[in-house]
Amino acid sequence: MAEPERSNRLRLKRLGIDTHQEAVLYMRRDCHVCRAEGFSARARIRVTAGGAFIIATLNFINSDLLAPGEASLSESAWSHIGAEEGWEISVAHARALDSLSDVRAKVYGKKLTDGALGEIMNDIVEGRYSDIHLSSFITACAARELDGGEIVGLTRAMVAAGQRLDWGAPPIFDKHCVGGLPGNRTTPIIVAIVAACGLMMPKTSSRAITSPAGTADTMETLAPVDLDLLAMRRVVEKEGGCVVWGGAVDLSPADDTLIRVERALDLDSDGQLVASVLSKKAAAGSTHLVLDIPVGPTAKVRSETDAGSISAHLLNTSKALGINAIVLQSDGRQPVGRGIGPALEARDVLAVLRGEAAAPQDLKARAVTLAGALLELAGDTPIGEGVRKATAAIDNGGAWAKFQAICEAQGGMRTPPTSRHQHPILSERAGRIVAIDNRRLAKAAKFAGAPDAKAAGLELHAVLGQQVEASEPVFTLHAETQGELEYALEYVDGHSPIFEIEASG
Repeated sequence: MAEPERSNRLRLKRLGIDTHQEAVLYMRRDCHVCRAEGFSARARIRVTAGGAFIIATLNFINSDLLAPGEASLSESAWSHIGAEEGWEISVAHARALDSLSDVRAKVYGKKLTDGALGEIMNDIVEGRYSDIHLSSFITACAARELDGGEIVGLTRAMVAAGQRLDWGAPPIFDKHCVGGLPGNRTTPIIVAIVAACGLMMPKTSSRAITSPAGTADTMETLAPVDLDLLAMRRVVEKEGGCVVWGGAVDLSPADDTLIRVERALDLDSDGQLVASVLSKKAAAGSTHLVLDIPVGPTAKVRSETDAGSISAHLLNTSKALGINAIVLQSDGRQPVGRGIGPALEARDVLAVLRGEAAAPQDLKARAVTLAGALLELAGDTPIGEGVRKATAAIDNGGAWAKFQAICEAQGGMRTPPTSRHQHPILSERAGRIVAIDNRRLAKAAKFAGAPDAKAAGLELHAVLGQQVEASEPVFTLHAETQGELEYALEYVDGHSPIFEIEASG
C-alpha cells in the first residue's frame, strides 16, 4: 500500500530565478499543499529544510515549469537556507507578524517604544518582513519623524539584533560622512593614515544606498571586502586597520536589509540615517568617532539648520551609546575628487596615497583634515597638530605602504577596472562656473551604470569658480555598455545643465 501523501512536504527544483535579496517561494497553483493549507499568492510562508528555515513570499506558477509535488526558491533564498536541489522541504504559514501593529501605529503618529523597536528589528533580521512591510516601516519613520528617544531606541535595537565586536584593547577609531556628496572617497585614505600612525581603525562600510558608490563599492575594486569576522580580526590585528563591507560581518544586519529597500525607494530619513551610522559604529566596537557633514544646496544636508539638527542627534545618540564623537561640517557645494563611481573614485584614492602630482588636492585636504581630527581625538597629538601629522603620513609614504599592506591582508590588491565607453559632456557657453548640481551629477553617474558596473560613472574636468570656454568638456561619462551610456546621455540631455555657468562680460 502506498505511503499517504504528507500534505506540507515538497521536493525542491532549482529554477535559477534572481530576485536580488528577496526570498521567494514558487509553487504550482494547483499544488495539494496550497489546497490543504489555504495558501494565497503573496502569502508569507515558513520554509524549513535541513534544520534551517526562512520566511518567503509565495508566488504561483501556472504552468508545468514545476511538476506536481515540486517547489522552487529564488536564488537568494537557496543561498540563505543552504538547500540543494532535490531536498525535501516543509511549508507552513508564518506566524502572525505582531510587530506590524506598531508600524501601523507609527503611521498614525504614535511613538515607537524601545520594546516595539526591538521586536521590529528582530522580525526584520529573521526575515519576517517582506519588502512591502519594510517599505511601510521606512516610510512611516520618514513621514512621522523619529524623535531623539526613538532614534536612540532604534539604534540600540539594531545593535542588539546582530553581533558586536570586542577588540579587548580600546580605543577603537572610526569616521563617517553622512553622504550626499559625489566622490568624497576619504575613508580608505584616512584608514591608511590612522593605522600608519599607530592607532586601531577597523572600518566597516556600507555599499551605496542612493549614491553612485559607497566606500565598500570603491574599496572592492582595490581589495576583497566580503570578509567574515575572523578574517577581519586577523587583518586588524596584523595591520591595525581594514576597510570591509559591514554586511559580510553581520554587524547591525537589520540596517543592511533596510538599506536595500531605502535604495529602491530613494529615501534616507534623518532618524534612520543616524541609527544606521551609529548602530554600525557601536557594533564594530568603535569608541572614538569623527563625523563629517557636508552642507550645500544640492548635498544631502542643505542648510546650517539641518546640519545642526542632525549633528545634535548624532552627538546625543553617540553619547547614549558610550562613543566619544565630534562633528565637523564641510563644504558640500560640489563633489570632492574627480571620479564619481567605484573604480573612478578608487583611482583618486590611489593618486592621493601615492603622492602623485596630479592627485586631486581637494580630496587630500579633506582626508587629512578628518584624519587629523581623529589623531587629536586620541589625545596624544596636540590640538592643531593633527593635520600636519596626517599630511606627513602621506608625504613620507607611510600611509601608502600601510594601505598596500591592508589590501594584501584582506586578500590581495587589485587594479580598478577601466570603462569601455566614454563620452565628454561639453559646456554650453563660455563663462565662470557658479553652481554644480550634486544630485543630478550623481544621477548621471548612476544612469551610466554605477555602482553595479564598477567602471561606470563620470570624471570631472571643472570645478566651482573655474572659467570655461564654450564646448569645453566639463565632465566625461564612463559606461561599460553602449546602452547604459546612451541612457545616461538621454538623462543629461533631457534636464537643465548640471553646471550653472555665468556668461563672461
